Amino acid sequence: MKVLLLAGLGALFFAYYWDDNFDPASLQGARVLLTGASVGVGEELAYHYARLGSHLVLTAHTEALLQKALGSAPAPSGLRFLLRPVTRSRHLQVNFLSYVQLTSLALPSLTDSKGSLVVVSSLLGRVPTSFSSPYSAAKFALNSFFGSLRRELDVQDVHVAITMCVLGLRDRASAAEGVRGVTRAKAAPGPKAALAVIRGGATRASGVFYPWRFHLLCLLRGWMPQPRAWFIRQELNITTPAAA
Repeated sequence: MKVLLLAGLGALFFAYYWDDNFDPASLQGARVLLTGASVGVGEELAYHYARLGSHLVLTAHTEALLQKALGSAPAPSGLRFLLRPVTRSRHLQVNFLSYVQLTSLALPSLTDSKGSLVVVSSLLGRVPTSFSSPYSAAKFALNSFFGSLRRELDVQDVHVAITMCVLGLRDRASAAEGVRGVTRAKAAPGPKAALAVIRGGATRASGVFYPWRFHLLCLLRGWMPQPRAWFIRQELNITTPAAA
């Protein structure tokens, strides 16, 4: 019975993620404001959108990193950028308040154009884990804010789509260094994670989970909290002391 149930759930998730009606041509000429575009998944998003013919406005931590990303883009002549200096230690400012401020400024224009908000969050904003309290708190706030905003827009018949993207550890040097010795989880390829985000935004999906198994883990949080806690514990190296 358990095998049949798991097979049925697997088939449903496969069908859900396989047929998303994504049309790359829909992004030709699309106007995209992309924050954090100099490193990690933000950089990969910039490359993908440029290849698809979108018009980009990019923001980044420093001009030097952004110029490096622009130099690697397939079509740099069509890119414009803004700078938004931040520091890594300001978790709430970087991972929550900056999203809220930017959304409040962009929402009138998005309302007129019936546009989309694509919010890159983290599994730690859905499922709390060890050694990540400040970051996880900011991401939980992010998910709560945009979840509430989605409901408010819906009851007002405002046709602005909000896509929440739940991503895991990505294969970039800074991310790997930050969790070295703490987790056993394998990093996901940045380009594939970026493409999953783009597909979700283009199809106005309410949520994107990459890798897809994170969707199951988020469902387990409410259905079976004890197994969920066990799965999370298996990915932690609990012999490593927490940083002071």
